[in-house]
Amino acid sequence: MVKEGKANTPEFADLKRRLGWEWNGMRLHEYYFENLGGDGVPPKDGELIRAINESFGGFDVWQRDFRACALMRGIGWVILYEDLETRRLFNFWISEHEIGHPAGCKPLLVLDVFEHAFMIDYGLKRADYIEAFFRNLNWKVVESRLV
Repeated sequence: MVKEGKANTPEFADLKRRLGWEWNGMRLHEYYFENLGGDGVPPKDGELIRAINESFGGFDVWQRDFRACALMRGIGWVILYEDLETRRLFNFWISEHEIGHPAGCKPLLVLDVFEHAFMIDYGLKRADYIEAFFRNLNWKVVESRLV
């Protein structure tokens, strides 16, 4: 569109405004499906557990925080991020696909909490979906995302 002189059109503006939604929707689903397919048993040692313990004071504290985010009202994502500057980990609620991502952070663990992720199988029982998510995590994939 730029080459065709259509950069100052509503169509160009709409494409640019929707890019974050479309891109992040694609990429977050890739992360989500990649971190599934495991046995759900969290690692007992290694870099990920060390980072979780340092950032949250323990795995149980981190998991309670992550689950509490996942149970919040609304649609979106819950993501465990690594801050690339400090190497600290944080759980974030991300609205929609593109709103709320922290600058300079890398997604490690991604949970889809849009209705399409759980309504067919779990109905309104979001907590049951979250439990199934944790039972099927591939922690090796999550740890491999650490920088």
